[in-house]
Amino acid sequence: MQTTDISNSSFNFQEQLNQDIKGFDSKHPPEQKLIDSCVHCGFCLATCPSYRVIGKEMDSPRGRIYLMNAINKGEATLDETTTQHFDSCLGCLACVSTCPSGVQYDQLIAATRPQVERNQPRNIFDRLIRTLIFNLFPYPQRLQIFLPFFWLYQNLGLQKLVRATGLLKRFFPRLAAMESILPKITRQSFGQNYPTEIPAQTEKRYRVGVILGCVQRLFFSPVNEATVRVLTANGCEVVIPKSQGCCAALPAHQGQEAQAQALARQMIDSFAETEVDFIIINAAGCGHTLKEYHHILADDPVYLEKAKAFVAKVRDVQEFLMEVGLTAPLSAIADENLTIVYQDACHLLHGQKISLQPRQLLAKIPNITLKEPVDAALCCGSAGVYNMLQPEIAEELGQQKVTNLLNTGATLIASSNPGCSLQIQKHLSQQNKSIPLFHPIQLLDFAMRGIKLN
Repeated sequence: MQTTDISNSSFNFQEQLNQDIKGFDSKHPPEQKLIDSCVHCGFCLATCPSYRVIGKEMDSPRGRIYLMNAINKGEATLDETTTQHFDSCLGCLACVSTCPSGVQYDQLIAATRPQVERNQPRNIFDRLIRTLIFNLFPYPQRLQIFLPFFWLYQNLGLQKLVRATGLLKRFFPRLAAMESILPKITRQSFGQNYPTEIPAQTEKRYRVGVILGCVQRLFFSPVNEATVRVLTANGCEVVIPKSQGCCAALPAHQGQEAQAQALARQMIDSFAETEVDFIIINAAGCGHTLKEYHHILADDPVYLEKAKAFVAKVRDVQEFLMEVGLTAPLSAIADENLTIVYQDACHLLHGQKISLQPRQLLAKIPNITLKEPVDAALCCGSAGVYNMLQPEIAEELGQQKVTNLLNTGATLIASSNPGCSLQIQKHLSQQNKSIPLFHPIQLLDFAMRGIKLN
């Protein structure tokens, strides 16, 4: 009788313990079969940027998969401690490229992040910075309202004063990280009005849509202008829907599921009646998300087929140009040999598996020598909004990336993603280095128009 009581007591204690363990909810938790595909070989460790900086197993892909498995099985709790290891992931997907077993870590972390956002309350400071980011950056019309204030901040000497004191970095490191990558506000930042349709400069070969992006259209408008010129010079009629908004990359990469879905639907609708052959994007992070719309909208019976049709048309601009071929002639952009180092954006290299095409395009420009940096596949630390949410880790990665780029001896950097470009420019400035940085499409544009850089 006494033994039975002890047994029942143990059973009740274990039942209560299981109830106290807060795990993933039933809405698309990380799939156990994907978790089980990891054989824990450790090949991912050397290529994982967060592991290389932090040095802890739980901040590696293998460690995070251990955590996912334990939470799935009720052996660990989705709490502040486990969440910090998921948050430390940059989502660079280098582990996906490296894994010999083909583990779909991208799908695992994409399933985990919405679980964290739904089930793990964040402290007030985290909520405030995330509210600011996700209610501002994906909406260029809102961001544009602040441009006059940013211009005054930069041109009245306030920026130099704030940075010289170091107080912002000391007391509000995340805001300081955000301020540190603020690009120079110019007249072009205040918006460019593109026609809805732009005819091909030569015989029409394709009708293509162009996505302008959010940060890209405000702070990197010369990249968009160069993209349109290169496309039209190579026989493309360009369509730019006025109704297009954000591609959903920022919220999608941080588990803001509902917002990402709403933005994806808007983007699909904006191109619905355009009858384009392809949809062109010139930003690596945006392109990866655009190609994931069928996953983002997997539960939407109305939009799933539309998403699949949309994804089938999406091409990175460099991928597209190598696919269809250049017809416009190229001339040298420098009187003497120009040494360029190409910086691989993670969501282009690991996410979209695009590596050769940008290099092949650059190699077509006369008098160009391409250099390869050490650790070319290692993330620069930008990773969407990672450098604002995890500034210390991002800082070390940015320093490493810029040092490796400079060590090639190149006199120009080519970068295919606005976030990477901002991160690299920040760390060039911190190292007191002045070296031009352009999107590869800008260099092609110069070569097609006969513009010399020196």
